[in-house]
Amino acid sequence: MPDFVYDVRSSSGKTLKGRLAASDKSSAVEELRRKGYVVLSVKEEQFKALKTDIYIGNPVKTIHFIVYCRQFATLIRAGVNIVEATNILAAQTESKPLKKALTQVASNLSKGVPFSQSVLEHKKIFPPMFTNMIRAGEETGDLEGTLERLAKFFEKEHVTTEKIKSAMTYPIVVGVLAIGASVYLLKSVVPQFVNIFASMNAELPMVTRIVLKLSNSIQSQWLLWVIGCISLVVFYLSAKRTNRGAYWIDYIKLKIPIFGKLKQKGALAQMTRTLASLYSSSVPILQSLNIVEEIVGNKVIGDFIKNSADSLRQGNPLSEPLRQAWVFPPLVTQMIAIGEETGSLDQMLEKVADFYEMDVENTVDRLKSLLEPLLLVFLATVIGTIVAAIMVPMFKMYANFG
Repeated sequence: MPDFVYDVRSSSGKTLKGRLAASDKSSAVEELRRKGYVVLSVKEEQFKALKTDIYIGNPVKTIHFIVYCRQFATLIRAGVNIVEATNILAAQTESKPLKKALTQVASNLSKGVPFSQSVLEHKKIFPPMFTNMIRAGEETGDLEGTLERLAKFFEKEHVTTEKIKSAMTYPIVVGVLAIGASVYLLKSVVPQFVNIFASMNAELPMVTRIVLKLSNSIQSQWLLWVIGCISLVVFYLSAKRTNRGAYWIDYIKLKIPIFGKLKQKGALAQMTRTLASLYSSSVPILQSLNIVEEIVGNKVIGDFIKNSADSLRQGNPLSEPLRQAWVFPPLVTQMIAIGEETGSLDQMLEKVADFYEMDVENTVDRLKSLLEPLLLVFLATVIGTIVAAIMVPMFKMYANFG
């Protein structure tokens, strides 16, 4: 069926825009009027064939999704019905993929399809965390509270993720600059001194000989270097797509000095925050663990969570298998054990998440103050070594002539 772009006025007097699938223009107008809208204009959408639902990465920015959850909760609290609220949010969101999904969700809602079932049709837009908590919110009749918890969860997760990204961005940028400057010096500057050194008939220092050989290799075998770099990238991406490869990549990430601990704390914060939000929304614990395993973002931690879920099915406490996992510090397992004993698991998980989120923030602040001078020294050392390897023999040559 073709899509029709429409402008309508709601019962509250607000002008809404959206898209509707219908067999013809008359059917689209009839459908809109049946919903109680005053139809201002309806036009068939052109060039539909050029559109695609294929997205690279997450199609909706986290900040847009956070705003959506906050505004949705506000509208529901104000007494706006769910169909009207979804239409309003579809009209005002800045995210085009989210706008399209919400328009289709609103269409399903008007036909009597539950909200949780409607969003399941857009798995790339609405994450499993959202759909499962919404389903639980519908069953318990606390959709407003569920939306508030979702907004809080995504806000906390966004802040923690951005903190970790900011800590890792600077080293990556400096590393790229160091490699780029080194390649430029070895390819363009060092070769100009080769003939001079050859005419000296003197034994060059070890570091100079290494730099000259490396420069010659980049000059004469540059294609092999390019193929080698591409092969490493392809190997990494291929390994990441296999369960065993993804496991070992994530294991290495956790073992990297300094940054490994930061990744571990961030993953623990996400895990406990997610589990607390799901548990407090009355999502069954086994189902919650399956969701956490899927979204925690680390295969090593995910496997430990899976083992914990298997142990829980056998009637064992959740904290018992976690104690045997090296990735979970005693603080996590003890707080979970206390939560299980006192019946306040969600509160204990919230406290653990708060602790690790604060720990990540403090660690990032310390890293920023320490890494900047250290990385500048590293950059100066790499470039300085190449320059010194060229200049030291030159100074010796001038001294001999003098």
